[in-house]
Amino acid sequence: MQSLNKEEILQILKATDSEIIKYMSQTVQYRENHLITYSKNVFIPLTEICRNDCGYCNFKKNPDDPEAIILKTKQEVLESLKEAEKYGCKEALFTFGEDADEEKVVQLKLAEYGYEKMIDYIIDICQMTLNKTTLLPHTNGGNFSFEDLKKLKEVNASLGLMLENSSKRLMELPAHNKSPGKNPELRLETISNAGKLKIPYTTGILIGIGETKEEIAESLIAIRDLYDKYGHIQELIIQNFTPIPGIEMENWPEPSFLDMIRTVIAGTLLFGDTDVSIQVPPNLNNETAQIFLLCGADDWGGVSPVSPDYVNITSPWPGIDELKKITTDAGFELTERLCIYEKYINDEWLNDDLLKRISNLFEHQ
Repeated sequence: MQSLNKEEILQILKATDSEIIKYMSQTVQYRENHLITYSKNVFIPLTEICRNDCGYCNFKKNPDDPEAIILKTKQEVLESLKEAEKYGCKEALFTFGEDADEEKVVQLKLAEYGYEKMIDYIIDICQMTLNKTTLLPHTNGGNFSFEDLKKLKEVNASLGLMLENSSKRLMELPAHNKSPGKNPELRLETISNAGKLKIPYTTGILIGIGETKEEIAESLIAIRDLYDKYGHIQELIIQNFTPIPGIEMENWPEPSFLDMIRTVIAGTLLFGDTDVSIQVPPNLNNETAQIFLLCGADDWGGVSPVSPDYVNITSPWPGIDELKKITTDAGFELTERLCIYEKYINDEWLNDDLLKRISNLFEHQ
């Protein structure tokens, strides 16, 4: 059962000076080692078309935009995968707009490639990745039905979906008022179904989009409750909103550094009695990333030597050497991980084919 209740989380989220120091010191007791992990990946957006229109989004493109990725071909994907292989990447992160195949332009591309539904194309892309490369697929493409998750499980080492926030009130704000797929009930159902199917899963919250501290606390508890029920959540991302010129929310204030510190501490202490990793994206916190390690964060997430962060295009990832330097300088040791955490590499969570491919990866390290 969870280690903190809502009132205790709120105390952390409202903490000041000496209280914050006290809470930071508590996070130390949960560290088994000084290792900080990251996954070397290639980020491949299959399509930039999306049914949602989030106020903070820089990823979605208009179908009429001549520069928009309507649907990458298998050959284009394979070329990116092969390039990533040369750099030692082990994770293929596939992203795409939610329900992109509701748009005519995507439907036409799918038909041209011999497919009717986006899910069938994605599954074939993941299978191709397994068959023709050493990379492990990790798909993050919005909400999926139980049946689609069941299919994706067979060709993905892990899956992911950001909860962002569990409050329906945010559906009335610029962040989500044009994004039906961001309904927290749908997102929680997807994450829950992944648990029922025993899919190793990544999720997290996004702060600074108009939520209250109470809603942050409730969102963290909602994720912890799903972990307690299914045990499938391998990492919790705590991501800060960052304004980008041209987005609807470009003049929206970003969360304070202090609020990020409080939230990372709250996440660490809430999950402190588990083996769930706490991840803070380093490219969104270039100047302040180190402090989050002192607050309990133990993972940098996916970092690519070959592709940009298409979701946060103005925030380049640090190089691996730079990441190692800031990690070591804070008193920790950087170590590479797979997109699936070690506790899930067994036949309870993975099929024989995925287990064999992961075993081959370890043999060639």
